[in-house]
Amino acid sequence: MWFILSFAASTILAILAYAQAKRFVTRRLRYVDAVQSAVAPFIAGAAAAVIALPLVAFVPLVGIGTALGLGLAVGAGVAAGAREVRHKLPGY
Repeated sequence: MWFILSFAASTILAILAYAQAKRFVTRRLRYVDAVQSAVAPFIAGAAAAVIALPLVAFVPLVGIGTALGLGLAVGAGVAAGAREVRHKLPGY
């Protein structure tokens, strides 16, 4: 039972993190050249995972895997948002 709850919490957190990161990149960082680099998703994902690591230490249902999944979701969201911005702009 606890496994299902922790898996559901981690999955929902990853989906929300992906959606928020993609939305933030497409709306707020549209004209920022640095987000279009190939390294930006890795930096964003690593930063999200590092920030989440101390936070998940205090929550009993989630662990290190949740923090790593959150970092992966944020990195994927940044990459998807940057790709969406590139396809909307003329000349790419």
